[in-house]
Amino acid sequence: MVRARVAELMGRARRDLEELVAFRSVADARQFPEEECLEAARWTADAFTEAGVPCKLRETPDGSHAVVGHRPGPEGAPTVLLYAHYDVQPPGEGWTSDPWRLTEREGRWYGRGAADCKGNLVMHLTALRAVEPAVGVKVVIEGSEEQGTGGLERLLAYDPELFEADAIVIADTGNAAVGIPTFTTSLRGRAGLVVTVTTMDSPLHSGTVGGAAPDALAALIHMLGTLRDGAGNTTIRGLKSDQRWQGAPYPLERFRKDAGILDGVGVAGTGTVSDMLWARPALTVLGIDCPPVVGSTASVQASARARLNLRVPPGIDPGSACDALVAHLHAAAPWHARVEIELEGVGSPFLARTGGRAYTTMTAALCEAYGKKVSTMGDGASIPLCPALHKAFPKAEIMLIGVAEPAARIHAPDESVDPSEIENLAVAEALFLRGYS
Repeated sequence: MVRARVAELMGRARRDLEELVAFRSVADARQFPEEECLEAARWTADAFTEAGVPCKLRETPDGSHAVVGHRPGPEGAPTVLLYAHYDVQPPGEGWTSDPWRLTEREGRWYGRGAADCKGNLVMHLTALRAVEPAVGVKVVIEGSEEQGTGGLERLLAYDPELFEADAIVIADTGNAAVGIPTFTTSLRGRAGLVVTVTTMDSPLHSGTVGGAAPDALAALIHMLGTLRDGAGNTTIRGLKSDQRWQGAPYPLERFRKDAGILDGVGVAGTGTVSDMLWARPALTVLGIDCPPVVGSTASVQASARARLNLRVPPGIDPGSACDALVAHLHAAAPWHARVEIELEGVGSPFLARTGGRAYTTMTAALCEAYGKKVSTMGDGASIPLCPALHKAFPKAEIMLIGVAEPAARIHAPDESVDPSEIENLAVAEALFLRGYS
């Protein structure tokens, strides 16, 4: 019955996703008009209201708009919170089709946000339309998750009743592969900063002063080079980096294929792929400000800066990790170069509590929907809301699932979703909403 009903709804699901993808809902007014996000929020509130959960817009402290709603369940029934986000990453370059127009190719649906996270939003809607929930249902759809500005976490601190539930479904992760139902049980935390190195009043002719003048760009390159060893391990002083992943492994050859690693190019780190992705800290240079190759002059640079992202696994305090990174950068600066650090914020890691009634019910629902045993994995990314929810509601079971998988290429050009993932997860969630009572 549930499978057949969801199958009937998949045409509508595609139309929903097509309409959602058309909103250029990047939560950054420097790149796209704020009205794009506001229209996406209004569409989302109307859609969930029509699906049986009355919703409204709620402005969050960072200026974005969350969609919140509540449909009480029968007396004594538990409450389930459904989460996703309607904001998306900027499209970037390299798309083979319009990122704001849902396009089907070889059975996949392409568009920015198709998997992260508008596809999950549509999955929630489809599940709600498929069954009459036997539980109370709350909805929180975020509007600035990709920007990491913390609006929803601050709304949680200000108005926790909006979020209070017995089970929380965070639909913002994905499966190990298409057709393999997967819980994400571990998230790394994060720390972000911008480091600026300054050595002189202004750039000078490299033929006149090069060799003796303290080159700010060279200093920055040297500093960044100390953050990884020759094998690719993160090497920040005072930060442990030899942890082991205890869950299901991520096979090396599958990772090479998923990541698109070129033939002959090695994988970074001395641990397993699972160790490096989910159990150990990882430092990434996100960007460098320096003269571009085209248009550059023969000059020694007076200033250069880089944006750094540090991911930390459960068991490591992100604030302490950030302090270690700052101290490392200052110590690594050559020639007593001036180093300025601008902190962008930290987010805590998360380790799910499994084995409760909600997890047991959702596991059975996933098995029935996919016809396969449920797998578990970690995720090297961060979802700051998860540790905040765990702190606010320590007894709630927080479950991370989602329609993405490695071929979805989230955050990259040609992001896409396999519609079978929306369908199967909608079946599973519908079964859960009917069975968790």
